[in-house]
Amino acid sequence: MEFLEVVQTYFRGERLESALFVVPGGLLLIGLGIAAIRSETPAFAWSVAVPCFLFGLLFLGVGVGISLRTPGQVAALLQGLETDAANTLAAEIARMDKVLANFHLVLPTFGGIAFGGLVLRFAVSTDWAQGLGSILVLLGGIGLLTDGFASRRAVPYIDALAAEHDRSSAERQRGETNSAADAE
Repeated sequence: MEFLEVVQTYFRGERLESALFVVPGGLLLIGLGIAAIRSETPAFAWSVAVPCFLFGLLFLGVGVGISLRTPGQVAALLQGLETDAANTLAAEIARMDKVLANFHLVLPTFGGIAFGGLVLRFAVSTDWAQGLGSILVLLGGIGLLTDGFASRRAVPYIDALAAEHDRSSAERQRGETNSAADAE
């Protein structure tokens, strides 16, 4: 796959995941919180509703934000590749290294959230613990799924960035060598 195809594939996946999974997931969580308040006992209802509202709003904000920023991000990256490929690639590699490092922290955190939810759900026999535990399992699973997709999508993109940076740097060095030879 050519480098620009990898770029388009990476950002298309980011935008689609945000628009078709993260945003609807946020709306679903808010709807679940409303349904819990309207149909359950107070302790259970609020232990479900509060995290659903908080994470639902977070998902909406993140999903909409990523969906809106991605086209501009791609345009700026493509323009930078045309005007100063080596520096643009180095900056994008540094950004993506931070993104990948973040996944190494976030994915275990989501696993811990899900595990904590299982403990609450099955080890504590109160309404609030069972409601909160169930929602924490759901939220941990959603986080593992969304960031699991994103981290898997990032790896080939980072590999392609590194390969293109190496190619671009080699071309630049050949150009400098040829310019020096022409000057003599």
